[in-house]
Amino acid sequence: MRLLIDILFLIVICYYLYKFVQVLIQMNRKIILPTTVEEIAVIRKHPEKPVDFPTYSKQKVGIIIYSLMLLFALGMLFVGFFSNELDWSLYLLIFLPLTYVYDLLYQFAFTEDGVLCGGRFIPWGKIKSYSFIAIDLTHKYYGFSKEANNGYELKIKSKLNTVSCVITTDDMKDRLDEILQEHIKK
Repeated sequence: MRLLIDILFLIVICYYLYKFVQVLIQMNRKIILPTTVEEIAVIRKHPEKPVDFPTYSKQKVGIIIYSLMLLFALGMLFVGFFSNELDWSLYLLIFLPLTYVYDLLYQFAFTEDGVLCGGRFIPWGKIKSYSFIAIDLTHKYYGFSKEANNGYELKIKSKLNTVSCVITTDDMKDRLDEILQEHIKK
């Protein structure tokens, strides 16, 4: 039973490692949007702060922390596997920080192949739907910043997860809508 649990947690770590490598590869691809400082200023993952460019130099801290968390989880898995002192129920505490690694990379971009949002990548073909939700008095992001109060939240849904960002101008909303319509029809 213990071997089965160890294999299961190894599979989970390999999944996170695969997703991390996928995001790193996509960060190196051609970025469709945002490409200028003006465009990056109106896209936010959270209403208070604009996202950073999806480059290794701008995402350096997030990449290092993400890597260290994966190495820590993998190291603890091997320590637990080779010693009988680490109970399998403690693995859950080791993997708890991995549930938040998607927010370590503070980026949002459209690439040639899909959408990068934080530590997640959604290929164009996997997008099921998207919607723009107006940020008004009843929205959860209302009141965080003046720029976002009259903006929109873009939600992109895939089969397994949903990513979102805050758009502060109507022009950017229209550009994002055009790009999404163009790539989802393919």
